[in-house]
Amino acid sequence: MVTKHAYKAKHLPPVIHYAFFSLLSSSSFFTSLLSQIAEFHIPENMKGSFIFLSVLLCSTFHVSFSIIDGLVANGNFELGPKASDLKGTVVVGGSKSIPEWEISGFVEYIKSGQKQGDMLLVVPEGAYAVRLGNEASIKQRIKVMKGMYYSITFMVARTCAQEERINISVTPDWGVIPIQTLYTSSGWDPIAFGFRAESETVEMLIHNPGKEEDPACGPLIDSVALRTLYPPRATNQNLLKNGGFEEGPYVFPNSSWGVIIPPNIEDDHSPLPGWMVESLKAVKYIDSDHFSVPQGKRAVELIAGKESAIAQVARTIPGKTYVLSFSVGDASNSCEGSMIVEAFAGKDTIKVPYESKGKGGFKRAALKFVAVGPRTRVMFLSTFYTMRSDDFSSLCGPVVDDVKLVSLRKP
Repeated sequence: MVTKHAYKAKHLPPVIHYAFFSLLSSSSFFTSLLSQIAEFHIPENMKGSFIFLSVLLCSTFHVSFSIIDGLVANGNFELGPKASDLKGTVVVGGSKSIPEWEISGFVEYIKSGQKQGDMLLVVPEGAYAVRLGNEASIKQRIKVMKGMYYSITFMVARTCAQEERINISVTPDWGVIPIQTLYTSSGWDPIAFGFRAESETVEMLIHNPGKEEDPACGPLIDSVALRTLYPPRATNQNLLKNGGFEEGPYVFPNSSWGVIIPPNIEDDHSPLPGWMVESLKAVKYIDSDHFSVPQGKRAVELIAGKESAIAQVARTIPGKTYVLSFSVGDASNSCEGSMIVEAFAGKDTIKVPYESKGKGGFKRAALKFVAVGPRTRVMFLSTFYTMRSDDFSSLCGPVVDDVKLVSLRKP
């Protein structure tokens, strides 16, 4: 998110924005600036004022040009409606009843620990969440940088047995996300959605398109966050973009669930830049703070067997030889047993077995192939379904990381 003081840079192309904001947000920039200022001759009676103005300048730049990753305004719904705007749990005070949000339809304000029949409703962060009834929605206007890429992460829980879906949109991007399959034992799934900002202010809409007999049978929503994405480019050292999965959606620092990247996500505005989720089920984005990751800080866990796959199309030269190398491991999340990752490069394939004890670890593997066209599709999937041994209800699977595609020179 960008503050209103960033208007001077708004006409720069997106690629310049990346460098511009990276420069301004780095401590080395300000250190260099202060050292250069120190070289000027300043009268003794003005040094105090000059130092104060220098520090003020640096702090102003830092605040004005920082892009904040984290919860959107009142993203955890801890600021709730007035008592007069509630009838039980139903928000009846109008569209502006929940601070920072505009609501429509049958919206409930849910407190953690509240009961629905025999079911106890638990909120993942803080004490409150919202529930969206039939055709209900919440929306918020967010200041962004035109042309930049962003990812929204939000927590969602199903409260009834019916098949439920969530429609999330940031014009012109939208997606309908099925939430029938839950991937965590807590009942709450952190879900990611990617978009490209078409203007400097966008409208984020989360909508329940369902039409159930019971309007209270809608999904619970909590912890809505935003992260700026900087899509990596392919290089001579790696023809795949974001092969280490370091660029991806916002991961809640106090959550040990990872982030679910829904199925049928294309690579244009994917929350996992460069990659597509080409499957019926989702994949999980994990971080090194809560899981075992082979390399760097992020990786992908294939959590639904052959129904959980990631893919990317790379530029290749027909007749040239390439090597696809990657790491296969486990996330140290009690995902135990025999696993196999199937890797594809065009029509070539390799099956990599991995015996997991559920305590972390990985192995390297490689697939050598000859390109048959100017584009080669690289894909990874898991052969088997696996359940965590500590709860026997959470889907899990092998971890894929540090994926590299390089061409081989002729000897």
